[in-house]
Amino acid sequence: MCLLLAVVLLTRLPSFVRPFWNPDEGYLATEARMLGHGGTLYVDVVDRKPPLLPWLYQGAFALFGSDSLWPLRVLAVVATLVTALLVASVARRRWGAGTVAGVLTALLSVSLAPEDAQAATFEVFMLPATAAAFWCADRGRWLGAGLAVALAAMVKQTGGVVLLPVLFLLWRTDRRPAALTRLLLAFVVPVAGLALLTGPGNFLFWVVSGSGDYASLDGAWATALGRAGGNAAILLAAAVPALILLTRQLRASLRASLREDADLWLWLGGSAVGVAVGFHFFGHYYLQLVPPLALLCASALHRAGSPRWTRAALAWTAVAAAVFVTLGLTVSTQPVRRVQAVARAVDANSTPDQSVLVWGMHPEIYWLADRAPASRYLTAGLLTNFAGGRDGKGVSVQRAVAGSWATFEREMRDHPPALVVDDSQGAPYAPAAVPPIRDLLAARYERIGAVGGAVLYRLRARQPVIRLKSSQVRMRG
Repeated sequence: MCLLLAVVLLTRLPSFVRPFWNPDEGYLATEARMLGHGGTLYVDVVDRKPPLLPWLYQGAFALFGSDSLWPLRVLAVVATLVTALLVASVARRRWGAGTVAGVLTALLSVSLAPEDAQAATFEVFMLPATAAAFWCADRGRWLGAGLAVALAAMVKQTGGVVLLPVLFLLWRTDRRPAALTRLLLAFVVPVAGLALLTGPGNFLFWVVSGSGDYASLDGAWATALGRAGGNAAILLAAAVPALILLTRQLRASLRASLREDADLWLWLGGSAVGVAVGFHFFGHYYLQLVPPLALLCASALHRAGSPRWTRAALAWTAVAAAVFVTLGLTVSTQPVRRVQAVARAVDANSTPDQSVLVWGMHPEIYWLADRAPASRYLTAGLLTNFAGGRDGKGVSVQRAVAGSWATFEREMRDHPPALVVDDSQGAPYAPAAVPPIRDLLAARYERIGAVGGAVLYRLRARQPVIRLKSSQVRMRG
């Protein structure tokens, strides 16, 4: 455990050197503040994700304050360590290769772009639960396995794919109806409880059914496919020696390898499906592949029976991880400084009791400026379907989250923000391409300046009564 702790601490050191790594952290931090000030999840605080991670952020902020993400960074270290320990335990029980599997897990978990690997976001906190589900199933602990699957799925929906290898292990080792009942009840009851707690209709919409247009390649297929291949290549390149051995074993005896490690291949395949769901292929999605990939690599190294290959594989992966850790410590902070400059401008041109609308994809501006969002929709993506590098083809008010424009119009009418920040910077959702935002700015706001590519608008003293053109927006649901 001491070795794994040292590896995890060293490889996650870059996570502590920045106030934030990506907009997901900014979204979660802003959500947590809204919840801490009396907001209700899936009502006036909305997200396409399950509730556990926003609540974890909220709890950390309640205990340690909301000005820094360092408590979440510490929890991310703990989550990575727990994942590595569970993977090591599985490998030790099967092949006596626990240290190899655990170290590979810790190293591979940072072998992606730093903004993906070092952020305290969904995949990092999902992995301990997925590893725990497999660990429990490997030992026939079906109640624990079901609870762990539910926990993984309620951090991020795709964590639920670990149910596939869990069911396979149940079928292979324990076909009693009572075992299946315990597994399914342990999975279903917590999920149903969270649905009841947050409101079944709202839960089903935001967690299950409300992301149809988001999960599409429309307008972004070239970007998404390039990202898919690039991120897969980066992660696999970090484990080349072990993968060479694994490929040799597959070529020598495909049937035997698939039979002996069928549960691991099913876990890896299911995780690959989880990466592909939504067709965006962001780098942090690939963290879901790490535990089964580390176990398959450890299996190949064990069966090769060559200490030299094991040392070479660990050294190679350690070098790859060191490259990304160094990159995390030295990569340009210009994007962070830009957002901080915008947040300072927001702070200077508004008061703490005033609300602000940031029209863009950087909700961390709300958090850094310590200003309440004027809308429950924290990014322009929820109102235009922009995500994943989409061009204008896949972005429009017609593809917004169902019913969002009627709600947004009401928010702007009842409590107009004192300041609007146009942070679109020429993106397909720029106000000129979104009539309701264009008309809102023209009717109620005056431009007061620009900073970091963002344009600031202040509410005029005398306000005409207007209606956004939501009647032109196709409403669903």
